[in-house]
Amino acid sequence: MKILILSDGHGNLSALDRLKPAAKNADMVLYAGDFAECFKPETGLPFLERLASLHDDIFAVLGNCDEPDFIGKLDEYDMRLESTLSSFNGLVLTGSGGGAKFTGKTPNERTDEELAGDLRLVSENSGEDNQWHNLVIVTHNPPKDTSLDRISTGTHVGSPLIREFIETYQPLLAVSGHIHESAATDTIGRTVLVNPGPLDEGRYAIAEAVCNADNRFTIMSVELKEF
Repeated sequence: MKILILSDGHGNLSALDRLKPAAKNADMVLYAGDFAECFKPETGLPFLERLASLHDDIFAVLGNCDEPDFIGKLDEYDMRLESTLSSFNGLVLTGSGGGAKFTGKTPNERTDEELAGDLRLVSENSGEDNQWHNLVIVTHNPPKDTSLDRISTGTHVGSPLIREFIETYQPLLAVSGHIHESAATDTIGRTVLVNPGPLDEGRYAIAEAVCNADNRFTIMSVELKEF
């Protein structure tokens, strides 16, 4: 299974147009938030509409630059992942939208408890027979103390509670965005972490997942790409 991983498009329609070949070859698309250009909420809907035209199977969360009520548009386009559990070809997906409180100026900044709270359906549905081997999470805010959450000063600004969630449930794949200068891959235990970098700057990633004989997926490769 080929997974096209995107984040931080910030209203850049031409970047989406350049992704058409990659989208055509993907089995699914994961989008980690920031549909709109910051402080220009009117750019969010045209971007979402163009994104929706790229692929039939897109799973997405909001970013910190998206208005919180834009979540209704994700529902309309059947993309919403935050605070839900979805399934796709043997994978189970959930997500968390928005960014950690920082400047207080972008419209969708949230507490760490709120960010992690979007993932609560996993803990509420855990049991001995449900080990979440094929779980994929998409969070706009990256987990703390990884290669994905380091700003230009070198400071790690990710979410402690999202990291704690990953350490506890060990999802197959954890996708995030938000920190433009930290396009990277990393791991926490068995979990493969990916920040594709901002699509607005021509960055994206492609992951390949393979299902084994015991119906467990393995991430075989992740490539960070740009155009």
